[in-house]
Amino acid sequence: MKIQSFSRQVCRFIGVVTVLSVSSLSFSLPGHAKPQTTVINQKVDEVEAQVIQWRHHFHEFPELSNREFKTAAYIEQYLRSLGLQVQTGIAKTGVVGLLDTGKPGPVVALRADMDALPIEESSDLPFKSVQRGKFNGKDVPVMHACGHDTHMAMLMGAAKILTDMQDDLVGQVKFIFQPAEEGSPEGEVGGAEIMVKEGVLKNPDVDAIFGLHISAATPVGKVLWREGGIMAAVDPFKIVIKGKQAHGAYPWLSVDPITTAAQTIMSLQTIVSRELQLLDDAAVITIGAINGGNRSNIIPNEVELVGTIRTLNEKARDHIYEALPRKVHAIAQSMRAEAEITLPLDYHYPITFNDHALMKQVLPTLTRTAGEDNVVYSKPVTGAEDFSFFQKEVPGVYLWVGGRSPDITEAQAPAHHTPEFVVQDEGMKLGVALLTNLTVDTLFNQEQP
Repeated sequence: MKIQSFSRQVCRFIGVVTVLSVSSLSFSLPGHAKPQTTVINQKVDEVEAQVIQWRHHFHEFPELSNREFKTAAYIEQYLRSLGLQVQTGIAKTGVVGLLDTGKPGPVVALRADMDALPIEESSDLPFKSVQRGKFNGKDVPVMHACGHDTHMAMLMGAAKILTDMQDDLVGQVKFIFQPAEEGSPEGEVGGAEIMVKEGVLKNPDVDAIFGLHISAATPVGKVLWREGGIMAAVDPFKIVIKGKQAHGAYPWLSVDPITTAAQTIMSLQTIVSRELQLLDDAAVITIGAINGGNRSNIIPNEVELVGTIRTLNEKARDHIYEALPRKVHAIAQSMRAEAEITLPLDYHYPITFNDHALMKQVLPTLTRTAGEDNVVYSKPVTGAEDFSFFQKEVPGVYLWVGGRSPDITEAQAPAHHTPEFVVQDEGMKLGVALLTNLTVDTLFNQEQP
């Protein structure tokens, strides 16, 4: 925990070196009373209509990863209107606003992702996207098909409330609007990893970070939480199997990379089913593409396999990193072929890991904000999130907030990353309240009644 700069502030302002607990971020700030929950709830009610307007704007005018130029300008203008210190151009299009109360205290960061996806929207929303963009050189439709429009709107709402209350707060708050969570275009870098490298968690040094993701499958009003791994690490890989070309009528003259590839694919599945202790955490190895050959009667020289690995703990990831080349090379040798492996292929997201101490500390905040019946312990998911790069540097907590209408079942809810994806505006109210209360409680870090 980076607490040195805060300790120096305490010395300057109150002449007392407060003893800080690394595990609980325990700060004692005499003379500063934490804003009441009733006041925060009222402010959440007041800003809700504006949050919905922001969401509709972002949804109607989405932009792809590393191309969020108009989105960033819109956010920058609003943050400046709040009187915040604003930085732009971080990781190409990222925007960061800093609220400095001028009083000693922790530094809390809140993050929202900005990018949309190359998907054509099929909804009948009045603010439906009809935008188009360029993705890897191709003209494509653009849609917020994962809820990033709601994430930005919720964070802007929290920024409004916290700025309005800054006279009653301590410490500092960073509002991080991140580009390229969905991955950068070919030949580019971006996202949370680059923001971290460019110092987004420094000057001032962040003590804790929070992020939310809206869920199309979770009912409005619910919040899902979990200690430890909540989303998987992702490791793409490529395998190139090299053989010897021959006529399909004379396979004995070949070293067949296609049959070698088939055996390899089946064998890789036994890493998960036969080598990992699945009672601890799940893992996935998926081959998503096979490329090789061009005629029915020609055995090709080589076959390319491209896939992804998803793991929820480092032990499982380390095992797969050892087992995958072991299996691939052994099978290739048995078939007289050769194999080349690239792992990871082009990027890697760590496990989205909720810090145990911080999660325990803020769990009462979730209960007080959403109501005990609406706080649900979640199973981990094998999707991935580059919020994990922030969590590798500072303690962080990532949560799921419900966006499903009560009129449909979970089975009827459209999936993320699909043309049918939709979430309800009403779900954002809880998100704004959570971001605000998590920040306030962490800034003051006192036990809740």
